[in-house]
Amino acid sequence: MHRGFALNEPRLDDALAKEAVAPIQSGMVVGLGTGKTASRAILALADRVRDERLEINCVATSHVTDTLARAHRLNLIDFTLIERVDYSFDGADEVDGQMRMIKGQHGAFVRERLVARASQKRIYIIDENKLVEKLGQRAALPIAVMPWALASIRADLRDMGLNGVVRRTMDGSLFISDGAQLVLDVMVGDRDPEELADSLDHIPGVIDHGLFLTEADEVLVHAGDGTVRRMTRSEVRA
Repeated sequence: MHRGFALNEPRLDDALAKEAVAPIQSGMVVGLGTGKTASRAILALADRVRDERLEINCVATSHVTDTLARAHRLNLIDFTLIERVDYSFDGADEVDGQMRMIKGQHGAFVRERLVARASQKRIYIIDENKLVEKLGQRAALPIAVMPWALASIRADLRDMGLNGVVRRTMDGSLFISDGAQLVLDVMVGDRDPEELADSLDHIPGVIDHGLFLTEADEVLVHAGDGTVRRMTRSEVRA
């Protein structure tokens, strides 16, 4: 069971989660993100499926999300067999004014990007405190790497001026992602996100990283007063 969500606990009205799942219709394949905010939307989706008898199939981006979705009787299908996803929702650790994001606090960012890439419509949902002027302002950037090449990859990162800390679990053991990668967390400082993403993409052994620069079609922002603001690509281009 996902931490923080008892299966039978009463849930308060959640405007952000409800708006995230409002466009979902019967017949869709829906991508389910990972993390606390995404879990709120999963619960809201489960409510809609039960109350409106929606017939949808879902793809989970992590084992934790899979467990939560199954516990709430959402129908899960294997992404191995799926070419296209109709609609996906997920959270983010930071979002800037251009809808560029850092993701990966929960370590599922490799699968999250794959599901996002296959999705026709991609919605990201955040609380207002996740908005930043510059990416890396508060959140570390996660980098998923092949364990076998850990030392050489860390050397390549040091050559770029990045010192990666190997992520560990609460008991001190190495954190292993669902895709069997290690995760290095680095602080990016004032680096340009596009240039950094391009450099990381060219390091052998780096599987992926948490810079999601073009994935968001819309970002729903939950303000402190309970209202939900929608950021769109047309606003960014204006």
